[in-house]
Amino acid sequence: MHILLTRHGQVEGIQPERFRGRKDLALTGLGRRQAQALAHRVATEATPQAVYTSPLRRSRETAAEIAAACGLGVQTMESLVDLDYGEWQWRTHDEVRLTHPHDYALWEGAPQWLRFPRGESLQDVALRVADGLRALLHRHADHTVVLVGHDSVNRVLLLHALGLPLSAYWRIAQSPGCLNRIDVTLRGGAAVLLLNDIMHLRELAP
Repeated sequence: MHILLTRHGQVEGIQPERFRGRKDLALTGLGRRQAQALAHRVATEATPQAVYTSPLRRSRETAAEIAAACGLGVQTMESLVDLDYGEWQWRTHDEVRLTHPHDYALWEGAPQWLRFPRGESLQDVALRVADGLRALLHRHADHTVVLVGHDSVNRVLLLHALGLPLSAYWRIAQSPGCLNRIDVTLRGGAAVLLLNDIMHLRELAP
């Protein structure tokens, strides 16, 4: 199975940065242009058989652009939903750094040990991402599929594919509108052939 893993386009709360999580944000004007450029690249370079998306609006809007360019429908995949930041959702990083200095330092230094207050841990995300991937392997063994996710979810999925621990979370970047490619075999092997590629966005003005 060939996975084209993407992140949704730009939304509010990326600059300046907030913990967006489950807040149901729409794409900005730039985000929509990023989604269109991403869709054009996917349709030009691949022939996917399915497009799956997180249920959140920003991912659904990005997936709709890709699906339209490829002549496909969009299917919702609950396991791709963004990390649940609980009480930190929609707060700025500066706010959380002041109110929860110990937990914020843990998030920056050892994210694998943190559970967000009334939210998820990276282990929770890893479990649901792995379950979703297993289902896809049975359904699309010889296919190319597009997955439209989020920064945190994509990082965890890529760590799975690379065989790296959750402690390596910050070693992977996921820019808005980026493209990753993962090839997975039925024997469980995986190769990451493309990582955080944004060449298709280079001519877009903010």
